[in-house]
Amino acid sequence: MELAHSLLLNEEALAQITEAKRPVFIFEWLRFLDKVLVAANKSQGRSEILMSLQKVLNGLGGAAASSHRDIYKNARSLLTDRSMAVRCAVAKCLLELQNEAVFMWTAELENIATLCFKALENSNYGVRVAVSKLLGTVMATALMPKQATVMRQNVKRATFDEVLELMATGFLRGGSGFLKSGGEMLKVGGSVNREVRVGVTQSKAVVNDTSSENKSGAADIAASQHVMVCALQELGSLVQSLNATASPLIQEASIGLLETVTSVLLHPSMAARLAAAWCLRCVAVALPFQLTPFLDRCAERLNNLKTSPEAVSGYSFAMAALLGGVHQCPLGIPHAKGKMVVSIAEDLLRTATQNSRLSLQRTQAGWLLLGALMTLGPSVVRYHLPKMLLLWRNVFPRSLKELEAEKARGDSFTWQVTLEGRAGALCAMRSFVAHCPELLTEDVIRKLMTPIECAMTMMSHIPSVIKAHGAHLKASAAMVRLRLYDILALLPPKTYEGSFNALLRELVAEFTLTDNSANTTTSLLRSLCHYDDSVLLGSWLQETDHKSIEDQLQPNSASGSGALEHDPSSIYLRIPAGEAVPGPLPLGVSVIDASVALFGVVFPHVSYKHRLQMLDHFAECVKQAKGVRQQAVQLNIFTAVLSALKTWSLHSLALIVDSSGPMYRGYVEPTLSLVLTLLLTVPPSHMEVHQCLGRCLGAIITTVGPELQGNGATISTIRSSCLVGCAITQDHSDSLVQAAAISCLQQLHMFAPRHVNLSSLVPSLCVHLCSSHLLLRRAAVACLRQLAQREAAEVCEYAMSLAKSAGDKESSGANVSSFAPGVSSQSDIHCRHQGVNITETGLEGLLFGMLDRETDRKLCSDIHDTLGHMLSSLAVEKLSHWLMLCKDVLAASSDMSTATPLGSGKDEESEKKDEMDDDIMFTTLGEEDKSKPFVAPRWATRVFAADCLCRIINLCENADQAHFDLAMARSAKLRNPTNDLLVLHLSDLIRMAFMAATDHSNQLRMAGLQALEDIIKKFASVPEPEFPGHVILEQYQANVGAALRPAFSQDTPSDIIAKACQVCSTWIGSGVVSDLNDLRRVHNLLVSSLDKVQAGKGSSSQLYRESATTMEKLAVLKAWAEVYVVAMNIKKEAESKPKRAIKNTDDDDDDYGTIDELPPDSLITLVQPELPTLSRLWLAALKDYALLTLPAEFASQLPPDGGAFYTPETIDTARLHYRNSWAPILHAVALWLNSTGFTCSESAEAAAVSGLQKRPASVNLNQASGATPSAKSLPEINKDRMHLILGVSIQFLCSPRPEEPTEHVTACLQALHTLLDSPYARTHIAEDQLIGVELLSVLHRLLLTCNPPSVQLLVTGVVQQIVRAAQDYLQEKRNSLNEDDMEKESCPVLGEGGDSGGLIPGKSLVFATMELLMFILVRHMPHLSTKMSDSPSHIASKTRLSEESARLVAAIVTILSDLPSLCSPAGCMTILPTILFLIARILKDTAIKSADNQVPPPVSAALQGIKNIVTLSMAKTEDTQKQWTALIRSTLACILEYSQPEDSMPMPDEVSMLTAIALFLWSASSEIIGVQSLQNGCMNRFKNALNSCDPWVQAKCYQLLLSVFQHSNRALSTPYIHSLAPIVVEKLKAVERNRPASNTELLAVQEGIKVLETLVALGEEQNRVQLLALLVPTLISYLLDENAFASANTASKDLHEFALQNLMHIGPLYPHAFKTVMGAAPELKVRLETAVRASQASKAKAATRQPAPAVHSAPTIKLKTSFF
Repeated sequence: MELAHSLLLNEEALAQITEAKRPVFIFEWLRFLDKVLVAANKSQGRSEILMSLQKVLNGLGGAAASSHRDIYKNARSLLTDRSMAVRCAVAKCLLELQNEAVFMWTAELENIATLCFKALENSNYGVRVAVSKLLGTVMATALMPKQATVMRQNVKRATFDEVLELMATGFLRGGSGFLKSGGEMLKVGGSVNREVRVGVTQSKAVVNDTSSENKSGAADIAASQHVMVCALQELGSLVQSLNATASPLIQEASIGLLETVTSVLLHPSMAARLAAAWCLRCVAVALPFQLTPFLDRCAERLNNLKTSPEAVSGYSFAMAALLGGVHQCPLGIPHAKGKMVVSIAEDLLRTATQNSRLSLQRTQAGWLLLGALMTLGPSVVRYHLPKMLLLWRNVFPRSLKELEAEKARGDSFTWQVTLEGRAGALCAMRSFVAHCPELLTEDVIRKLMTPIECAMTMMSHIPSVIKAHGAHLKASAAMVRLRLYDILALLPPKTYEGSFNALLRELVAEFTLTDNSANTTTSLLRSLCHYDDSVLLGSWLQETDHKSIEDQLQPNSASGSGALEHDPSSIYLRIPAGEAVPGPLPLGVSVIDASVALFGVVFPHVSYKHRLQMLDHFAECVKQAKGVRQQAVQLNIFTAVLSALKTWSLHSLALIVDSSGPMYRGYVEPTLSLVLTLLLTVPPSHMEVHQCLGRCLGAIITTVGPELQGNGATISTIRSSCLVGCAITQDHSDSLVQAAAISCLQQLHMFAPRHVNLSSLVPSLCVHLCSSHLLLRRAAVACLRQLAQREAAEVCEYAMSLAKSAGDKESSGANVSSFAPGVSSQSDIHCRHQGVNITETGLEGLLFGMLDRETDRKLCSDIHDTLGHMLSSLAVEKLSHWLMLCKDVLAASSDMSTATPLGSGKDEESEKKDEMDDDIMFTTLGEEDKSKPFVAPRWATRVFAADCLCRIINLCENADQAHFDLAMARSAKLRNPTNDLLVLHLSDLIRMAFMAATDHSNQLRMAGLQALEDIIKKFASVPEPEFPGHVILEQYQANVGAALRPAFSQDTPSDIIAKACQVCSTWIGSGVVSDLNDLRRVHNLLVSSLDKVQAGKGSSSQLYRESATTMEKLAVLKAWAEVYVVAMNIKKEAESKPKRAIKNTDDDDDDYGTIDELPPDSLITLVQPELPTLSRLWLAALKDYALLTLPAEFASQLPPDGGAFYTPETIDTARLHYRNSWAPILHAVALWLNSTGFTCSESAEAAAVSGLQKRPASVNLNQASGATPSAKSLPEINKDRMHLILGVSIQFLCSPRPEEPTEHVTACLQALHTLLDSPYARTHIAEDQLIGVELLSVLHRLLLTCNPPSVQLLVTGVVQQIVRAAQDYLQEKRNSLNEDDMEKESCPVLGEGGDSGGLIPGKSLVFATMELLMFILVRHMPHLSTKMSDSPSHIASKTRLSEESARLVAAIVTILSDLPSLCSPAGCMTILPTILFLIARILKDTAIKSADNQVPPPVSAALQGIKNIVTLSMAKTEDTQKQWTALIRSTLACILEYSQPEDSMPMPDEVSMLTAIALFLWSASSEIIGVQSLQNGCMNRFKNALNSCDPWVQAKCYQLLLSVFQHSNRALSTPYIHSLAPIVVEKLKAVERNRPASNTELLAVQEGIKVLETLVALGEEQNRVQLLALLVPTLISYLLDENAFASANTASKDLHEFALQNLMHIGPLYPHAFKTVMGAAPELKVRLETAVRASQASKAKAATRQPAPAVHSAPTIKLKTSFF
């Protein structure tokens, strides 16, 4: 009948009983329900009453004193109620009561304690939390009564010992007799209920939190190893969380921390030794510079104390722990330490047999060290692998025969040592497989399998050995099995498939407990089950703050009993994320866990039949076992099968979810109504039900998904039901249920954001942020993170409204603590749930504060994301607010050195004061309220704040330029005071970066230096409006210097020095520094670093991995390279500027800007002295880089002892550092070689260097052994350098990685361009044409992947250099040929194309150039390619080219027009059609009329190109004459056609088109003469231009006509003169009636007159009179009489003067003809004479007024340079 006692009818039991008994069974079930349900309802009622009572007490305070005892009497009995909900409620009620009821913590203290212990028995998590809080608070109040109550009633305080005594009683006795203490104290079942212990532990934590005077009687407990273990683990965790900020603590001699910890390494207890080793590992990870010295010290002591078992064990633990910590230290340890460890381990293993007292320890220690060595990874282990394989082989018997023989030998002790040795060897193997997967070749696996197979065989022999020598060997045997299972689980199952059967037998026996009398269960069940089953398995307790204690109560795991001593190898393994200390489980559990895990790996690989047999066997095992044992076996089998199914289950689960998601949709409404019904009817005290309902609700919301946004009736109903469900669960008292509610709302917000009411949700989330439940805080932050992603502004606003309402309530006693990260006040523990600590810093301030308190990784990462989203949305608008937040976090300095007693003066500060100005002496921002201790934010929070700072700067950059322009910012601020711009906060930015960069924490220093670099880059060019010629950063020079100086101190880690070098070069190169002395300060830092670089590889004491030194040295060389590049650029600009005239002294206002301007060569003078050294080091670094970029198959060619800056062992990490720094170094080397013209030999440099240094140069450049620097001649050296630079460049440009910064591409191209400036390099590249072709094809390839216009422009620059180099080389060859072969008749044809004219792709430089240029051209003018213009996506572009594109096109045209000079005459004919077609089309497309008559760069380039091509002498040979003529004619025809205006196109620029036509007429006259159609076309264009209404066009047209008329070939010019001269004369005559009104019109007339004058000069003597008869009357018609002159405009007066001067000039030139013309027309003579007289009179008048003669001003508009 007891089977009837369940909430649901037990239908299985019902089916098994006879028909007659069934009604009885059902009746029994109903009776049970009747009793249970009443009790449930009653308990619900009682808990409601108690909650109300609690609120009443809260409200009345001391006023209810008269009822206090009655309430206490009634309530206390309920502490042991059957209903957990009632226990919770009464605990909370009593907690409220003790605030006022003094008797509770005086007279009744013991009774309360006893009651609480009873309440904890058989309690659940909620009860434990509530009762322990009550107990802890009562105890704490007894220790430290509240002041007011003590004054009122004379009470006696309890002593600390009394309180501890009471709590210890509960812990040890619970309610009954004493227990033995000792290691298993926590785990013993017995009479003390485990729940009581857990509760007491939690209440102890409450007492500790509350009472600040924690005096523990140190003497009496220090002896206990358990206390020591706890203390060491706590200390380790503390130091690790403090990180580098702990260094003063560690180094403070008076504390002696390290000595104390190290002394424990010799403690007799293994647990204590391991804990000390762990603590040392924590210290070393926090302070990586201690890692190498610790290792050395332990090694030394291990050698000195070889004969002490404790020392061998303790120091080897410490070394193993330290090696395991290396992976957390990015800078690593020196490679040699690996060798040291191997030799120590070998020595230990070798000497183990010499002394039986030490055999065991030495064996264990040796293998432990080798296992730890493996964690250093393949780069170290690779060197020791052959030795390791040998050691492993030798530990096990070689053959089955030896294995058999072994059984008979030995005693129990030798067997123990043997088994420990084999377990150790397997453990080291497992570590090798886990940490060096790259080294696991098939060959290595084969060699590993020999000992492993031997171990598997040995397993079957062990039982007989144990029988023979005693059961104490069982543990060692179990350890061997554990290690074997572990390594097999890591290897591919294929490698041991031959042993599957034997192995499975062993595994199954292991977890079905066949040979194991204990009922040990596996701990893996929880991890193998789905997360959502955790409500049943209790894994949600993993997510509470009480995790470590609550875990003790979980039935199916051995958790809580983890300890280092269970498996020493865990000291070097990586800890699971989120764990503070590794806690391997007891050996018994670990072996079963390992067998379960390995079973899961092997099971899927065996045959179906075999699987079935095993499952049958499992069923049999479960049947056989009874009672508790049956439970254990069942649990293990279930877990093993689960583990085996993992491979398939995930797949099938995914399929089910995919297929059923939408199909489930039909069941949503009924499920939802069921959920709601249950939420409303099931009493809240049934928490598990509500937790599951919350989960179910979430699943429903996910199923409906985005449909929730809809407006249909059903969807609206579903949505409102979901919201109602969320509201009910939100109000539940249980934290798990509330967390489920939050995640439901989060889902709803994701699918239907409009329907979630943020105004109520956000404040409730903010309240949960202060919850004492981790689960709730996690859920709240996760939800806020999602909300902030979309609606950051609203979220912050609603949070602030909460702060305001909290402010109003402040008077009523709610606790609102002011913001200071990391500060939690004394009362915080109690008041967190009442008040909300959001202040004026808003939600973001609260989140920053949480970052300091929270340790949960997921939670912190969500806080980071939430703040990140808020920052992105709000930082630019609320700049001051966010900067203030960051500043508060950063400025709250935790500088240990300032922690001196306040009375003692600050002597050490005074030294600093001398070298810094006041602005740098930043004070810490203290709190006004000094009563509570101020805790500075943790370093991790401050690093995050510094990162936020950099993000804010970037956000501002993308937002508005005014953020980086002081003048704009000030005017914006005047217009609207709320405008907040970054540049106005510059001093704060610098201050924050300074504080971070000079902190103790290395991570913070890095972040600070990064921020400083960002600030310099963004603000370097911002001018200072008040002092023209200066920039605003100048005033912060001292601050920047002071921030950088500490980074160059002796003990700074390499990564920080590397970053600081980068900042130095940015600062020096930014051009901010105007004072040479200031510049020298920062420059000296780099000089001191350079000395370190020269110290060579085997430099002084090394703390870190060799590649750390590589990083540091390369960073120094890179910084110097960047400075040198900037210096050379400044020098080049200064040289290209015209020398300034000496300042005239009267020009005062102008010269204060130049008072402290640096002379342009000052920077180069700072670099110059170091150049001999630098150039050598740069070349060495490039050589290293070149070797390291070789493909893997050339590895054998690498120098065996490494390069100048890397060692062969650290080659992989070194590569990364070279990759970061090669580009600026390459650029610098190219500049240096160019400036020295390749004349400097290495030997000269080396001599100069060793002369400079007082020591021999130790960076070896010539890796070839025995080569002396002077062995190579200068040409050889130069050739090597060329190959090096070209090789590095080509290798990089071939395939730049996507992650390479564009700066590397730019630097590489600039280097090539610079290099090809030097004559040597040009010859080198021209001599071997294939190098040029290769380079061009690589550049072409580069543009396919990386083609911003800036890169295209650089590429065209390099192409031009290559083409010019080839031109010079060819020209030289032609010149030398011309001299030699004048006499010879057969002259070889020079140039590409030879006699045939064919260009071979892949070998032809010209073809490669055209291919590349065409590729770029089409990017900017797609219509040039028919492929592009015919494609459907192409849209004919009528827009003008951008300025950048115009420059590019112009550069391309220039190169194209140079190409024919590289070809033979036949070659020219091959390429010219293409080139001329392109140039003509480009001319057509870019010569567009503009308002300001500017000629765009492509047009000038095209005209220049036409001129170059048309005047090519070598193209006109007898063979090509015909082709050449056809080409010239067709090009001219094209241009004539293009110059016709078209309707849809923009107006062509007639002037440019006419210029092109004139170029053809002038330069290619012979090919064009007599072609009537072309002649007519040209004349038409000139006529149109002459008749143009634009005077500018007329003026240019006259100029061009002049050049045509003057052409030496009369056959060309005569037709044009006949056709166009009459028009010119007509136009000029018409001017009399229409005088010029502007300078341009005047210019047109003047140019026209020049044409007429030229015609007169060209005419023959007999025609002179006729010609002058045209010119002279025209000029005289331009003269004005006196009245008209006075009223005329300037242009008209200038025309009068111009005409008069010309007439005065013509008269004497042609006296006879002039007289004839003037005689024929007397009225002309009169006008002329009048004008001359008037002119002389005005000159005389002017002369009396001022002595100096006035020079007549030339016309103000100058014509652009002519192309002739």
